[in-house]
Amino acid sequence: MSNVVISGTGLWTPSESISNEELVASFDAYADLYNARHAEAIAAGEMRAMGHSNSEFIVKASGIRSRYVLDKAGILDPQRLYPRIAARTDEELSVQAEMGVRAAREALAAAGRRADEIDGVIVACSNMQRAYPAMAIEVQQALGIQGFAFDMNVACSSATFGIQVAVDMLRAGSARRLLMVNPEICSGHLEWRDRDCHFIFGDVATAVVLEHADDVAATATPWQVLGTRLQTQFSNNIRNNFGFLNRCEDAGRDDRNKLFMQEGRKVFKEVCPMVAEQISAHISDLQLVPDNLQRLWLHQANLSMNDLIARRVMGREVTRDEAPIILDRYANTSSAGSIIAFHLHRQDLAKGAHGVICSFGAGYSVGSVVVRKC
Repeated sequence: MSNVVISGTGLWTPSESISNEELVASFDAYADLYNARHAEAIAAGEMRAMGHSNSEFIVKASGIRSRYVLDKAGILDPQRLYPRIAARTDEELSVQAEMGVRAAREALAAAGRRADEIDGVIVACSNMQRAYPAMAIEVQQALGIQGFAFDMNVACSSATFGIQVAVDMLRAGSARRLLMVNPEICSGHLEWRDRDCHFIFGDVATAVVLEHADDVAATATPWQVLGTRLQTQFSNNIRNNFGFLNRCEDAGRDDRNKLFMQEGRKVFKEVCPMVAEQISAHISDLQLVPDNLQRLWLHQANLSMNDLIARRVMGREVTRDEAPIILDRYANTSSAGSIIAFHLHRQDLAKGAHGVICSFGAGYSVGSVVVRKC
């Protein structure tokens, strides 16, 4: 079985960021407008008043302090509370493809590769701008890549699932070099008017180049993929029912469940042990023990979840150096979170260092990728 490596990664970050304090001020203004509009019904006990949000609570509950977004003004407008993202013509590069192309170019440069050296593109993310044509084919065309391209969606686990698909294709001989891209416009599927979740998500794009180890460019600093593992288990505790069939409904097209929803406590209780057990079993099957791991690049959804998972895997308290956090400034970026952590927090590790890239989310789904620095 041929060795496959991650030879380059890329990250594109929007220019606009929203702090917790800005978000809370906007939400509270909306809540006041809502309560004034429904004052009579609230006074009669027919409706419940909407409470204010709290920036300290957001940090305590999630570890998030800010998030990057494509459109700050629309999200912070109390009369709107969702982004303004203008439609583009069919002849223009779509927003999601544009994000992916920017991250991809950085990944290609890091790998020391030209676009014409890539055999295929996988766009793996939670939030698809459209059903077809695939964003991956659009990215392929924009970069000038020959070969093939396709989209895939496994919610927040899409990137690690995409890495396994790429690794399997490379080992099977379907390609010599692949680009896996994760453009996430999470701000578009978030209900910013819901106090329980309005702080969770941000926008970003990441990219990864994977190829055979025997022909990596001399300028690259590759990481060998020692093993990949995927797991899914059906759950309704994280769900988004938006889709093209909504237009066929006679009622309910704007119901709350058409945007992101979750049962946070149930997710925490059920997903954390699932993830920790997978990572532990995965490294054990590769003849590794926790002390062999120098770093855990975990899905950046919630600080408490990451701390618990890391503690269960390592059998002790872990440091921020061992399990770095980027969600404080990026928030939850769905599939891109673990790749951002890997992109920003691997350069200091020595040759031979081991780590695990792991993402988890709706489905439930868990993907783990064990790597070693070449």
